[in-house]
Amino acid sequence: MSKKIIVYSTPTCPWCVRVKQYLDEKNVKYDHVDVSQDHERAHEMIEKSGQMGVPVLDIGGAIIVGFNQEAIDKALES
Repeated sequence: MSKKIIVYSTPTCPWCVRVKQYLDEKNVKYDHVDVSQDHERAHEMIEKSGQMGVPVLDIGGAIIVGFNQEAIDKALES
C-alpha cells in the first residue's frame, strides 16, 4: 500500500488506542502524531478535519474523524 496514513491522537484517548490497534491488526503502517505534544500538527489536524476531537485519520487524503471501522476499511481499499 502506497497511501500515506496519519493518525492524529492523544495518549489518554481510548478510541485513539483502539484505532491504532485496529491498524496494527491489519498490518497497516501509519505515522502517529500526538497532538497533545505537537501543537503545530494539532493545528494541521484541525485544518484538515474541522474538528478538535481525536482520533482523526488521514488515509491518502481521506479524512476520518473517530473510530469508524467501515470508513477506515473503505479508505484503505480505495
